[in-house]
Amino acid sequence: MSELFDAVDALVASRSPLPPPAERKRLRQAHALTLEEVAAALDVRRATVSSWESGKSEPRPPEREAYARLLQQLAQLYPAPAPAPAPESTGVPQEDTAVPTTVPGPAPAVSPPSQGRAPEAAPAGAEKSPFAPPVAVGPPDAAPRPARTPRPAPRPGAPKAATAVPPAHGGPYAHGPLLVLDADTERNVTGYGIGGLMLDVPAKSLPALVEWALAEARLGAERLHGCGKDADPLLVLTEAACERYGLPGKLSESERLAGRLTEGHKIVKQLQRADWQLTKRGLGPWARIYRPAQGGRRRCVQLCIPSWHALDDRAWGHAAQLEPAELARVLGVYAARVVTPVGSTAVTGLHLMTALNPPTRASEPDEDGRRHREHRPGSLGTQPVDPAPCEAPDGHPVLAHLPRFHVRGPEERLFEEAYDWARDMTDAECMQRHLVGIDVNLAFGAAANGAVVGLACQPVHVTHPVFDAALPGSWLVDLSHIDLGRVKVGKQWRELDAALLPSPFTPTGERPTGPAWYATPTVAYAVELGYDVAPVEAWVRPESGRFLDGWYKRLRDAYVATMADLGVGEKLGPAEFLEAMDGYKARDAALAIVVDAVKMTVKGGIGKLREKARGGGWKPGQAWPALARPTWRPDIRAAVISRARINMHRKMAALAAATGRYPVAVLSDCAVYAADGPSPLDVLPYGADGKTVPGSFRLGVSPGMVKHEGTQSVLWGANVLEQLGADGHVANLARYIKTGEVTATDTGE
Repeated sequence: MSELFDAVDALVASRSPLPPPAERKRLRQAHALTLEEVAAALDVRRATVSSWESGKSEPRPPEREAYARLLQQLAQLYPAPAPAPAPESTGVPQEDTAVPTTVPGPAPAVSPPSQGRAPEAAPAGAEKSPFAPPVAVGPPDAAPRPARTPRPAPRPGAPKAATAVPPAHGGPYAHGPLLVLDADTERNVTGYGIGGLMLDVPAKSLPALVEWALAEARLGAERLHGCGKDADPLLVLTEAACERYGLPGKLSESERLAGRLTEGHKIVKQLQRADWQLTKRGLGPWARIYRPAQGGRRRCVQLCIPSWHALDDRAWGHAAQLEPAELARVLGVYAARVVTPVGSTAVTGLHLMTALNPPTRASEPDEDGRRHREHRPGSLGTQPVDPAPCEAPDGHPVLAHLPRFHVRGPEERLFEEAYDWARDMTDAECMQRHLVGIDVNLAFGAAANGAVVGLACQPVHVTHPVFDAALPGSWLVDLSHIDLGRVKVGKQWRELDAALLPSPFTPTGERPTGPAWYATPTVAYAVELGYDVAPVEAWVRPESGRFLDGWYKRLRDAYVATMADLGVGEKLGPAEFLEAMDGYKARDAALAIVVDAVKMTVKGGIGKLREKARGGGWKPGQAWPALARPTWRPDIRAAVISRARINMHRKMAALAAATGRYPVAVLSDCAVYAADGPSPLDVLPYGADGKTVPGSFRLGVSPGMVKHEGTQSVLWGANVLEQLGADGHVANLARYIKTGEVTATDTGE
């Protein structure tokens, strides 16, 4: 009998109901699932799930039953938006009701409890599919809402609105981390959220908008660490929304230079009268409006104003010109995968470090049962730490005793920077046809992974120390004796042409001439190459840890997931990867913006660790605001950049030892090689098994692997070298390899 039951169950499972293909994709995207995640759960290939979503094929047992179960559960969480009822043909425009609206998209629209509508009950005996859209109706005893002036027709390309459905799940942040606010010609304001959400915004003034965002909008995001803080709601104001709330659509020249509105602006005074406060950066492109916390609960709203240049085009591309719904999608994906933006990508990258590794935690209860804040081990703490004199940039207060125009040399200053090195091409290289640039993915992120750095402790000065590669710090040591013509690659001594390879110990690639300050990873690499070192003195940090590991993982996952959505997966072979990378940004311009923003978050976050003095009025020897941050840590920046440069040299040395191929130029994470063909496959040797030289460059999307940066002809390279070379200077071809364009500024015109 049990066998018969099993046969019946299998027969039913083989006909498990499935929604239409488009709905399958919508449900997956609504839950932020990738094709790879669904495929792994169902034990099928990614292409199989893609075919199910496109309608090219249908799932078969036993996968069909599991796939149907997945979609049914997602449909309960994310009901499909109800279609807008057709207006009666009375010749009068249909009145717009004052309820939230939504657009068809990858996630459902949800409404605050005070504005939502209950779904209509299904007729008795009617069969209701779990994927059928709920019908939105008002409660039977609801009073009719007053009529409102109909809105003008939407702009071309704008989504059409449909009646909202009740939220499938509650919670204080049911509407996501942010809204993009836009106003129409009737001064009605609509908030565009993630997943196609649209909300009517009732607030008539900026103070009322802040109140609404905290009390009714249900915006924000859960903390990234149990000891951290939830993300504040983010409101992005379009130019029309700015004007609706009394803000200028664009800043004046003086306001732009100041980075904020004047203290006497009417809107600033309006906020003050309503007991709202602004941070020291005032009401600028990125503004925080808050009241002091009460009962441990933050009351803060973040504003982002793209028309005031909040979204730098170097990081966000053309995001500021996007339609509100599309801008909400871009920022929403970034917020979900990285963190809710709090400023530029550099500021956000620094903020992410603290969000993932909070400085404090709750203590154990005291005698009265109360808990207090205490330092959280593994963090940078709450107090800033002075750098060692050699780590401090010029003008820092710890260098105030130096003469004003004193220039510090390598024996006084730690100079860990990325590569900027180039050389003339050899005769053999000139006979080849192409120059091929390869670029390391998220090079500084990959270098941050596993980096052991000093934590919340002052540097300790020691003389004639024994070098310890596990001890983070700065070391004064002479590395000029190291012969780069004979080095250890892996565990074997190999002969290299030192004239064709940059030194790993200086950013310029030149061989050191005497004692100099180096970060721990640089000195450790000298030992790895097979040479002894004898430091003269050092500044070390005994309390250490891998502070940046979580930061790297978060950004790595965001980058890889977004690239996968663009069709560039992790498990592609070399040729498949290059094919997938060809034109990948054109597949989804919005996600391409997110990829660039993630990359700039990595680079900018590391750069912010040594933010220099900015603005007028500062004088050398005086402190500047950034020094008050516990995250102002030039030693951590130096360690990461040192690791990135060392990683680059290690890979170039391994390739040279195995193939005799040397770079002609290196700029940060990009290396240029001469080759007979135009592809990176003409530079990097791959066997039939898909493996390349151990320890060298590998093609792929993961951080630390490389992609194709660009290809130009050798003749082009010779012309650039001739055009820009002067007084022994060799132009860095890696700077121009991507586009081949040399600007007038580069030529000195």
